[in-house]
Amino acid sequence: MPKVLMIVANPATSPVTGWPIGFWWAELSHAWHAFSEAGYEVTVASPVGGDLEADAWSDPEHESGYSAHDILSLGFKHAAHTATLLKDTPQLADLDIARMDALFVVGGQSPMVTMTNDTALHALVARHYEAGKITAAVCHGTCILLKARLSTGELLVRDKTWTGFANSEERYAEHAAGQKLQPFWIEDEARKIAETNFITGGPFARFAVRDGTLITGQQQVSSGAAAELVVAALGR
Repeated sequence: MPKVLMIVANPATSPVTGWPIGFWWAELSHAWHAFSEAGYEVTVASPVGGDLEADAWSDPEHESGYSAHDILSLGFKHAAHTATLLKDTPQLADLDIARMDALFVVGGQSPMVTMTNDTALHALVARHYEAGKITAAVCHGTCILLKARLSTGELLVRDKTWTGFANSEERYAEHAAGQKLQPFWIEDEARKIAETNFITGGPFARFAVRDGTLITGQQQVSSGAAAELVVAALGR
């Protein structure tokens, strides 16, 4: 059966807000469900290993009610066989990445702080991509594509069409929070890259893109859509 590695950011503290930050629930749970339904072997890992924490507003039980509709994440959070996946995760350096048929980088607020300049992670993703294997990222997890370079020195996204968290969505999030949230915006940085094609769908609309073996999803609503493209690419 196909093997999928889901890469999830380790917990951190935002240098912008001072808040604890982590992964976004829907981006993990919805993609994991799609892979599980397809019968895939799924490994959840993180760059440095250990327990994982979610962004507060992504929690369907958070007092804000922002993600109260996310029943799938609620089930993932409380079912014993899935909740345990977030405890003592293996670190990437200890895994045989060559065994994996696809990588799926989960977003959240932490990737913008912990993954943007993680050259070891960028190199791992680039090697996997150069091996001709499916390489996917969703939402703020796509920040790695701003800097990940191939063995040639070229950006992985050169001449590629891809997506990620849009400026319109960043503006909405900042308005909802009443303050600045991110150290930079992915769309702004992507549009500074001359030889790439960054596109977006409607704000918080389901939108995912496949360009060869590169698959990207715009935001949390698009995690399942990106995972479905991975399944279509790998087959069952």
